[in-house]
Amino acid sequence: MTRAEAVDRPDDGAPRTPDRLRRRASRLLSQLTTRSDRLINEGLARADARKWHYAVLASLQECGPGSQATLSRRSGIYRSDLVSVLNELTERHLVERAPDPDDQRRNIITISARGRRHLRRLDKVLDDLHDELLAPLTPAERDQFVQLLTRLLDHHSRTS
Repeated sequence: MTRAEAVDRPDDGAPRTPDRLRRRASRLLSQLTTRSDRLINEGLARADARKWHYAVLASLQECGPGSQATLSRRSGIYRSDLVSVLNELTERHLVERAPDPDDQRRNIITISARGRRHLRRLDKVLDDLHDELLAPLTPAERDQFVQLLTRLLDHHSRTS
């Protein structure tokens, strides 16, 4: 139990957080995000990966090769941060950089065969971590939860 969780529970184990806080979706999402990030980051670290590695590899596998600018848009990683992620992935031979034949000033990034194998391993790691994160929910509730989160994110992405 973390310190924050311990503070939230009196000696009898009942939640101490006021009901009006426990009813706030924003607060619940924030707390769940904190726990989710910790779980995912630690789990991926055990697999010698980071969440940005997964985002880039998944983008390349699903959408095909792309420039750094394209990968930044697809993955949500800032361009300046993406350079170090691509350097790490290139050093591990998980992606390949090649000059763009249409514009020699930029590179096209492609997932390698080794990168595809690594991505499949990371998919399994993340599947297991998500099972742990969503353990109290039935499979149908998990699907519904993801659909609702997607709907909220899509709505707020369009309006921002």
